[in-house]
Amino acid sequence: MSSVSDVLRQLTVVFTEFEGRLEQTPLIRKLTRGRFALADYHAFLIGLRQQVKDGALWMSRAASNVDDEHLELRSSLMRHAVTEHRDFRLLEADYVAAGGELAAIRGAEKNIGSEALSAWMFHEASKPNPFGLLGAMWIIEGLGSIKAAEWGALVRQRLDLPDHAVRFLLYHGENDVEHIKEFEEMLAMVLPDAETAARIVKSAQVTARLYALQIEEITA
Repeated sequence: MSSVSDVLRQLTVVFTEFEGRLEQTPLIRKLTRGRFALADYHAFLIGLRQQVKDGALWMSRAASNVDDEHLELRSSLMRHAVTEHRDFRLLEADYVAAGGELAAIRGAEKNIGSEALSAWMFHEASKPNPFGLLGAMWIIEGLGSIKAAEWGALVRQRLDLPDHAVRFLLYHGENDVEHIKEFEEMLAMVLPDAETAARIVKSAQVTARLYALQIEEITA
C-alpha cells in the first residue's frame, strides 16, 4: 500500500530531477544567463502554446474514461479542464503584446518534443481509469507553481517588456499553487494502492522526460 505522503515524496524526487534537466536546456540557460532575446521569447511561447492547448483536451478525455466508482475524480478533472481550456488564448495575447503576429503563433507546428508529449498524454488518457496521469499533472502544474513566475519575471527584466506581455507565466505562477492543493485531494481519491502509485510515479517520470525534450527542441 502507498499513501499520499509516500507518493508525494517520490514525485518530489522526480520533479527535482526534472528541474535540473530543464536548467540545462539551451533556452533556459539563455534565460538564466542573460542572453535571452525577443526571438527566444517568441519561440518559447510558440512551443508552449501547443502543449497548453492540448492540456484541457487530454484532461477531458481522461475524465471521460474514469469509471462510476470515481465520480469525484471525474468531476475534478472536468473542472480543471474547464478552468484551463482558454489558457492558450492568454499565451497568444502575450505573443502579440511582445511584438509577434497572431497568425504566426496559430499556424506554427509542434516540435518533435511537443508531438511526443501530446501523443503520450492522449494515449494514457484513453485508457480505462487513467489514474497515472495524475503524475503528469504533478509535473506540469508543479512547473507552473515553482518556475513560471520566476521565468516571467526574468523575461520581463531581460527584454524590458510590460506586464501584459508576460501574463501567462505570471498568472500560472500564482494559480498553479492552488492546483497543487487540488492535486493532493485527487491523489487521495485513488490511493492507497501500490499499482496505482507506481503508475502515477512512472507517468511523472515519462512526462518529465518528454517535457524537457519539448523545451530542448525550442529554437529561435
